[in-house]
Amino acid sequence: MKTFLNNMINKIGVLTVILFTMSCSSDDFQKLDQRNWQLVWADEFNEAAGTLPNSANWTYDLGNGLNGWGNQELQSYTNNPENVSMDGDGNLVITALRSGTLFTSARIKTQGLFSQKYGRFEARIITPYGPGLWPAFWMLGDNIETVNWPQCGEIDIMELRGQEPNAIAGSLHGPGYSAGNAISKKYVLSNSRFDTDYHLYAVEWDADKIDFFVDGYLYNRIERGDVPGEWVYDNPFFLILNIAVGGNYVGFPTTQTPFPQRMIIDYVRVYQEVK
Repeated sequence: MKTFLNNMINKIGVLTVILFTMSCSSDDFQKLDQRNWQLVWADEFNEAAGTLPNSANWTYDLGNGLNGWGNQELQSYTNNPENVSMDGDGNLVITALRSGTLFTSARIKTQGLFSQKYGRFEARIITPYGPGLWPAFWMLGDNIETVNWPQCGEIDIMELRGQEPNAIAGSLHGPGYSAGNAISKKYVLSNSRFDTDYHLYAVEWDADKIDFFVDGYLYNRIERGDVPGEWVYDNPFFLILNIAVGGNYVGFPTTQTPFPQRMIIDYVRVYQEVK
């Protein structure tokens, strides 16, 4: 019996070694195709403190929009330095402010100044937090003035619900799959929050697919065949950065929502692939 038990123990030990070896040989990192990116546009936000965004790169959406920019948002967008300006430390800061029941913030965009079809689009950002806050780094199709939304397409590189500061989402909005029916996926930090440090948000976009990254990790791939309607991502898109307050996606701010809240942007960079 003792010999039998020893043989069994030895066999179990060998099996354990084999299973351990098999486990160690499995992929514990992402194997992505190597791509050669060439920088074609960037804003590093190195101007003096209090300076507005470079007018050669950015323009503004101002005011309350139509029905709170279509989402019943509460803020009025301004181009005041208290809502959008450099901090003098290499960052652009968008600040959401509260004055009684009124809210102001900023929404800047490259519409009419820069747009691009395909490539890599990235920004290094510290997000704000708090119920009812909605920071975003996103893009709209250049043809929005002629075909309207969502036919123009929308690529949400990063959006965050302030009440969930450990989760961001990357999404596509297009004809037949917009608003609450957007194609979307969350990326969640298990032991941290996006408002406590910089994180790098990016998409890599080509004729067949759009990949969504956080800090170099690919967490969402949407291919041409994945959308239930028309693929509308073969035209140039322009960039947008903003903090919304309230709206359909996040609900109203509460007494627990701290103001002011800031979105700190270290840089925005855009690349084209060189083959």
